Order: sequence, then structure tokens, then C-alpha cells
Amino acid sequence: MKKPTPKKSPFWQKSPLIEEKDIFSDLIGKRGSSLFLGKYSMNQVLAVLKKRNFLNDALKRKLWPLVYKLDSSEFPIQRFQIYYEEKKPKNLIVDLKIREGLFQPKKELAGGASPPEYKFLIFDWLTLQNPLQSFSSNRPALPGQKHPGLGVGKKVIDIFIYLARITKKDGILVYPAYFHNALLFSRYFYFLNPEKEAEVMAIKKSFPDIPFKQLAWIVYLECLRGRDNEIYEWKAEEQVYSLNKSLKGYFDSRGYKRRVKESLKKLSFSIDWGCYERKFKSQKSEVKTDKDSKQ
Repeated sequence: MKKPTPKKSPFWQKSPLIEEKDIFSDLIGKRGSSLFLGKYSMNQVLAVLKKRNFLNDALKRKLWPLVYKLDSSEFPIQRFQIYYEEKKPKNLIVDLKIREGLFQPKKELAGGASPPEYKFLIFDWLTLQNPLQSFSSNRPALPGQKHPGLGVGKKVIDIFIYLARITKKDGILVYPAYFHNALLFSRYFYFLNPEKEAEVMAIKKSFPDIPFKQLAWIVYLECLRGRDNEIYEWKAEEQVYSLNKSLKGYFDSRGYKRRVKESLKKLSFSIDWGCYERKFKSQKSEVKTDKDSKQ
């Protein structure tokens, strides 16, 4: 058996593609830690990545060939990673922690109805990065970033929306680890908690002239202040992309929108610029020292 040619096959190991009509057909219902989400072969996962142009995007960025790693030691939580050429931290492209699960909101949804359990595709962690690129003074990092992003966030979301649909989930649930993650997800996702939805909206609307990355660092460095000048600390909550009719109705309801609007009126934010300048300067020094130590 010949070794697959890197220019033709994205992964070093031989992985024949299948037709889209066959994707996720034969293994549905079977469970096993060696399968993605306990159901799907890597051939099937690869077929979806190809169909949704993720593989073409990787090739255009010269991130080729690819190798993957699926860690199911904490199943049903799985860690799926894609690397460029070798399974080394410096070559990491995609780092995903994902699981299927039932979730019941702690609070009643708008309208006073007792919330049911929802079936979600749950993201515990997601990193997308280009290990061949580095940050510069003209292209600074966001908090938590080691390399610039891939610029394929929307395509990746589309992939998981597709996966959530064919597995008959009520939606996708994420826990944004950083404020800027929540802001990026807010293009497609809503917080179950309308007060949290208002919180993110209020911060964004309060500083329309501040660049996105700078605002991200202001929040991360805890230099944002609330109405009574208290330190604002980011706390992750459930943010949802809904595929469920009743859940969509909840986000579109007058009750949800009213609570968001009422919360917005109560929120006020300001920036402690002295705090930001001091902490950001210190942060840059730490990053430089870390780079120098690795050289």
C-alpha cells in the first residue's frame, strides 16, 4: 500500500473520502470512544471538512499535510486536534473540546414556563489558529492567543450547525472563556440569561470608537468599571445557537427582549485608563521576556 501523497490527501494516514449522502449514515447510534462523538468515523469527519471547504482553506494557507488526534479519555467529553505536519504543540491548528449533553436552564424562561431539558452540542473549548503566522505591533494578539486566527470562524460554526442538525440537537451551547469570544459569538448566539445578553451589548455600545482588540484587553486586564466604579470581572455563562422552535421563540419573545432592554438601562461602564496603560505595558513586557527565553 502506497503512502498517500500530501498534495492529494490532507492526512498522512490513508483516509478515502465518501459521498455526502453517506456521511453519518452507517454508524449513527453506535457508541465508542474511538469514534467522534461516539458515533462517527474519521472518514466521515474528513468528508464534512472537505465538503465545507475547511481542507481547501488549509491548503491555501500552506497548512498541509494535516494530522489529527482524538482523545476520548474523558468521554463523553472529547478533545479533537488538527496539526500541521506533526503532532507538536507548535503545529496546532484546531483544538476542540466537545460533547453531547442535556442542559436544563436554572431559571424559568420568559413567559413563566418551566424550562425543559434541551439536547445540545456543547463546546467546552475551541481554538483556531495559524501556527505559521506570528503577531506583530501592527497585528497584536487577543487575550489567550498564541498565533493569529485562521479567519474561518463562520465556516467552522456552519460545520457544527450542520452536525447539530443531522444529530437532531436543539442547538449549540458554548461557554465563552473570554469577553471577546462572547462578542464574536454574539453574531449568531444569544445568552440564555437576558441580563448577560444586555451586559455584553452594553459594553459594546458604551465604547463604539475603541478597537475590538483594545476593548478585549481592557476587559481581560480588569480595567473596566461598572456604575459604582466596581471592577468588572468577566464570568462565562451559557450562550446558545438555537435550532429548536420553542427556544427560538424564547429569544424572539417580548419577555426576553423586555428584560434585555430593562437591564441595559441599569448598566453603565467606564474605563480606568491608568489601570489599562500600566497593566498592558506589563503584559507586553512579559510576552517579550517569554519570547526571548525561547530563542
